[in-house]
Amino acid sequence: MLCRALVVTLAVGAAALPASSHAYDLKAKTPETAFSGKQRPDILGISADSTADSARTVLESFFKGRSNATSDIQQQKFGTTAISFISALNFSLPAGPGQNGEVLKSSFSSPASGNRIYFLARNLTFAKDQQPAKADMVKDVMGKYGAPTIVGDQHLYYIFRKGSVISVGTKYKEATAIEAIGKPLDPKAALKLNGETIRGSCVAVVKRAQAKEKTLAAMLSEAKGANCDGVLSVQLIPGATPDRVGIAQFSLLDVKRVISAAAIDNDALAAEQNERNAMPKGSAPKL
Repeated sequence: MLCRALVVTLAVGAAALPASSHAYDLKAKTPETAFSGKQRPDILGISADSTADSARTVLESFFKGRSNATSDIQQQKFGTTAISFISALNFSLPAGPGQNGEVLKSSFSSPASGNRIYFLARNLTFAKDQQPAKADMVKDVMGKYGAPTIVGDQHLYYIFRKGSVISVGTKYKEATAIEAIGKPLDPKAALKLNGETIRGSCVAVVKRAQAKEKTLAAMLSEAKGANCDGVLSVQLIPGATPDRVGIAQFSLLDVKRVISAAAIDNDALAAEQNERNAMPKGSAPKL
């Protein structure tokens, strides 16, 4: 039912657009990304390669058959044109007795920059009788994403620069990561992570990104000041007992894409505005 409802909604929206929606010639450019080569972390198969359409397909399939799942597909127009695009996809499943809750939120650039993803978050709330062991969760996370940059404060952080996860000296194995995750972040490692630069901490940047508005405009300033190209953050919040996980939060922020897509989108919007202003503005004379 969820997928059918979404398809109907989008089909009606597309049919309602005026014929002029194809009049404006929008030439898309692919924005840069922090995640290149073999290191392209994904959440449920959604990665930096994903567009709004491909991500929607993944999420509709994932939530298919869950009658109490809800969705929020946010659309907007490109500038003053009739071109409509998906700017955000939000899916949720409430927690209940014997049922894990889940929320997925994703944000996308405009069609000018390929309608590409730049932020993705997945929050899992485990039912009390289904809370996994923290040690097992750490092993699963490292099995999927590899060794993190820094561990502590209930987080595993993967900090990307120049296409790769950077290291600050600690070579995390599963055992050392399990031991470190419940402790405060190592201040020496955090200092080494930032180096002598005065640019913003990527740990702080991804934390603030989780709470603030997810538009490119709202995230641009901090992205430009961040001391990294991208961040994958995994937070494991203790559950009924300290060795169990009650909530798991996954966040993927493509800092480099925020900057690149914002520049492409702004240039395209300016070009569209200039073209609109250049159009004749005369009106028919009184007859």
